[in-house]
Amino acid sequence: MSNDPTSVRALGLENFPPYLMNRIMGRYNSALRAEMVSLGLTTPKVRTLAVLSVHDGILIRELAVYAVVEQSTLSRALDGLEKDGLIVRKANQDDGRAFHVFLTQAGHEANDSLWPHMSSASDAMFKGITQDEREAFVATLQKMLRNIRKHNF
Repeated sequence: MSNDPTSVRALGLENFPPYLMNRIMGRYNSALRAEMVSLGLTTPKVRTLAVLSVHDGILIRELAVYAVVEQSTLSRALDGLEKDGLIVRKANQDDGRAFHVFLTQAGHEANDSLWPHMSSASDAMFKGITQDEREAFVATLQKMLRNIRKHNF
């Protein structure tokens, strides 16, 4: 047993930010699960579509970082998305081993049909929280990401 006053036992899970973030994301993903399944999508596929809706045409290695998906998992997700006609991969002109990923029209439509559910699930997390509090929270998350990120994006 640890007597360290900063241990998780002393803090309690309800005061340990990584635990809270994992619980929140677990509930968020759960709220979207039925809609994802109805579209034949998984969490890695949804993350991929969402990232590409903002950063269409990025390299696969960058997509893995933005989508927070291991490259092997992403590779399987891309195979499925491509088979379903939601994305296309195109070789980089300067490096034939690197590929860019683009949404197809069907990919845009799938993302657009899921977005209202994603937005609603996000809004539910902020019930009773003022706009100023929400903006401060997002700014704090952005600072935290800058503190720990390994890439310049």
